Amino acid sequence: MVRRVGRPGLIGTMARTAVIAGTANAVSRGMNNRADARATQQASAEAYNAQQAQLAQQQQMQQLLAQQAQQMQQAQPAAPSPSGTGSDTMSQLQQLGDMRSAGLLTDAEFAAAKAKILG
Repeated sequence: MVRRVGRPGLIGTMARTAVIAGTANAVSRGMNNRADARATQQASAEAYNAQQAQLAQQQQMQQLLAQQAQQMQQAQPAAPSPSGTGSDTMSQLQQLGDMRSAGLLTDAEFAAAKAKILG
């Protein structure tokens, strides 16, 4: 058996090229998969942070509503005078409507406050 010394033949060169190309493709796919995983993780983290910020904002709005409701209860006189009942009631209902349209009151809270004002 005679061994060939020197450069590889055509088949050897093709085999070596195929191995190099296959390795390059595998490395490229791995890098793309890792980049996709990082992008997905980052998007999930951003969505979580946005959700937490929204929850915090809702809690602040609820606290503000509770404070405003307490102020409204404290500001209401114990026995309203009969002379100003109509305009006072209308102004309170208008204020409640404004608060609901601004998103400060839910429909249920609005209905409860309206029932309290109307007696």
